[in-house]
Amino acid sequence: MKIFLFHIILALIWTAVTATFSFGNLLVGLVLGYLVLVVVGPAIDQSNYTRRVWKGITLILFFLKELVVSSIRVAIDVMRPGFHMQSGVVDIPLTVTSDLEITLLANMISLTPGTLSLEVSEDKKELFIHAMYIDEGVEHVRENIKNGMERHIMEVTRGEVNSG
Repeated sequence: MKIFLFHIILALIWTAVTATFSFGNLLVGLVLGYLVLVVVGPAIDQSNYTRRVWKGITLILFFLKELVVSSIRVAIDVMRPGFHMQSGVVDIPLTVTSDLEITLLANMISLTPGTLSLEVSEDKKELFIHAMYIDEGVEHVRENIKNGMERHIMEVTRGEVNSG
């Protein structure tokens, strides 16, 4: 967390030095601050912050891709005559453990068209979702979520992926 604050301070210093307080200039400051952290990071950073920033960008890009693909699939299915989807409730065994990780996963699932998070078990070991498309099998849905969203979330929050 200290390294994140240091990154923000570097960006604010950049905006103060250039005397241009705009969103674009703040982004330039964030990029330059990131480059500084890449150079000096190994000496001051034990949390592998710079790698996790790239993993965060990867998570955002992965989510945007999933959002577009699932939106197109649902839109095509809605416009086609007839009923072509096979929906159902699927339990997803969770590898993520913290409240932040579980909440992030559940929200990403709910924001993706065609899926909806329903409930987390009391022991936080399973997430129940409703999926519009289980025609390829329940295990296929589980694997897509575990190897997609859950894996990317763990790379950001933990800095590495633990198989589970």
